[in-house]
Amino acid sequence: MDVTSELTQRILTEFATITVVGLSSDPVKSAHSVPAAMQAYGWRVIPVNPHADTLLGEQVYRRLADVPEQVDFVNVFRPSADAGDIARQAVAVGARALWLQLGIVSAEAREIAESNGLLYVEDRCIAVERARHALRSPQAAA
Repeated sequence: MDVTSELTQRILTEFATITVVGLSSDPVKSAHSVPAAMQAYGWRVIPVNPHADTLLGEQVYRRLADVPEQVDFVNVFRPSADAGDIARQAVAVGARALWLQLGIVSAEAREIAESNGLLYVEDRCIAVERARHALRSPQAAA
């Protein structure tokens, strides 16, 4: 198994809650269907979106800083140009892992995350990795 595969497996087995920045209200977009799939496999999803109030049956927060509980794992569905700022926000809230979805790559986000000790993945789909590793949420498995 390559290093990135080991890292994706570690993140998916360590964190039962995924805070999703950019979760979409449009069910045909992957920014909606992928978090919905993760929720179906037992992960709790906390949506972050400035334009919605409830998504996937969960309260939506405008920014990572608005989430009223500890944010450990941040999954990003925003353009690569936004990733550096989201990485800074993730560090500010004490996140331990930052995952940029398939097609999202940012040297700036990588530098911010890694220099602050966050586990970091980019350009990988969380649902594909979940399926590849045949995983359910650590909470569901307990």
